[in-house]
Amino acid sequence: MKKKQWQGWGSGEQAEQAEQAEQAEQAEQHYLIRPRALAGGGDVRHVSEFLRASGWRDKSKTGGPLHMESPDRTVRIAYDPSVLPGGWIIHGRADGATGEWSAHLGRQTPVEIVAGLTDALTRPRSAHAPNVWAPLQEQNWHTRFEGQNYMATSPDGSTWMQYRQSPDGAAMWWTGAQDKQGNGWTATITPNTPMHLVQAFSTELASPDPVMRPRGRVPHSAQIRTWSVSVTPSQLSAWQQARITAARAANWARNTRPRTSARPYAPAGSARTRH
Repeated sequence: MKKKQWQGWGSGEQAEQAEQAEQAEQAEQHYLIRPRALAGGGDVRHVSEFLRASGWRDKSKTGGPLHMESPDRTVRIAYDPSVLPGGWIIHGRADGATGEWSAHLGRQTPVEIVAGLTDALTRPRSAHAPNVWAPLQEQNWHTRFEGQNYMATSPDGSTWMQYRQSPDGAAMWWTGAQDKQGNGWTATITPNTPMHLVQAFSTELASPDPVMRPRGRVPHSAQIRTWSVSVTPSQLSAWQQARITAARAANWARNTRPRTSARPYAPAGSARTRH
């Protein structure tokens, strides 16, 4: 009756919009998943929208795979799920002594873990010396030597990170996750990849925080734990927007920082001149 009366005021379109908004705001079932390494790939926009908000160029073609390029054009990121083995390719151009470096991450690498590395590409390096193993050890991962290789394994045994060295001197970072049914992913990172990026990756790899996936996107695995949560579209949008807003703010701060030049050396005791 109320609905008919409201429409009688000549506001049928408004009532319909209100009803659509109410329906759109109905809570949807999602699941929190732990360990995060076995949660599946997730939404690629978690990575790409952050980079775009950080000033990266989107070089993707309509309907094609994702291609992003850093503002200085030294790093490129691609994601293509349509080819085998598919997944993420992150490539850094030669930079001084580092040389070219790359990371290849499988399609089922959770986007939250991928973002550990890609988000770090947008931030200045820390003054502290990076330590790839520290985030793993802080989460009680088992670290040890296995021959020439140094290995870290998660407490449940599902996830690992290894620095592999072959007798001929070749080396690489090798990491991944696998459940008892054989589902999972692997990733390789070249040894000359800047260490602060590898540490950012290992930090997200070892994080005990669960990640969220919508209903229908939860892997069938006996080794994951799930919690059902009800989430409205506006809540999801707000969480996503908070991440994008943070990226934009950091990008603005980087681009508006005043440039300073070193003052010429003045001997002690010399008169100071105001400019």
